[in-house]
Amino acid sequence: MSLKLFYLTAEISPFANTSHLADYSVKVPLALQELGHDIRTIIPKYGFVSERKYILREVIRLREIPFEFDDEEVFTSAKSAFIPKTRVQVYFLENDSRFKTLSNLLYKSKNGRIIPDNPERFAYFSKASLATLPHLFWKPDILICNDWQTAMTPMIYKQLYDSKEFYDNIKTVLTIHSIDEYVNFNRKAFELAGVSLPASVKSDNINIYELVAPFADLIITIDTPESNTYDDFMKIKGMSSLKNNIIKANIEDLDNPNYNSISDIINENLLKKFK
Repeated sequence: MSLKLFYLTAEISPFANTSHLADYSVKVPLALQELGHDIRTIIPKYGFVSERKYILREVIRLREIPFEFDDEEVFTSAKSAFIPKTRVQVYFLENDSRFKTLSNLLYKSKNGRIIPDNPERFAYFSKASLATLPHLFWKPDILICNDWQTAMTPMIYKQLYDSKEFYDNIKTVLTIHSIDEYVNFNRKAFELAGVSLPASVKSDNINIYELVAPFADLIITIDTPESNTYDDFMKIKGMSSLKNNIIKANIEDLDNPNYNSISDIINENLLKKFK
């Protein structure tokens, strides 16, 4: 059975590469495509990505897409290309103030400090990515959201988009690659996206996964030799109640990763749960 998959990520090699997510976001979408699925990817358009080198194309219907952010109407645009040496389509979502000025460190400044508005930047990316969908003339069956950068997407979808006619009955998969210092979001990021927080949340320092994981239809944790992601995830408050909705996958060797085995696990569970 073929599924339509919309794959959200902050890194795809060779466009942006700070972690194993970049290569993962090439090999896994390609493998899922080869398994028969219709998959499209989306990534921010960082300023250091050469439009000429990678042949980014203007798409008229993807210009000036309106959506609401920070209680006002804003606009985003996207260009289209392919991951090099593949037929996996990738959309580059544009916003000059949020993405163009970033260096290839992506989440840190050149002095090594974490950029403080990361949560707000990627809340924008998550919501803007959802806003592009009707303009693609293509409706996915499943949103595959990777790591903290796109983790807010299932929450935004369930609270703000699920009831809209075009968006009904899309499923969400949250893939967690690591639990690190980036997972702590401020309240402002959620407020800008327009989602509601539970009354029990009082802090301004919020573990993104604690809030968004209950909204995902399926959660996949990726363990590596450097990260016991599943164990770290299960230590987060409330996650034990989601145990039956979590799939554990493992990359045993980061120098020679077997992404086909990961793709087979994903494919098997997508078909089992969503066919």
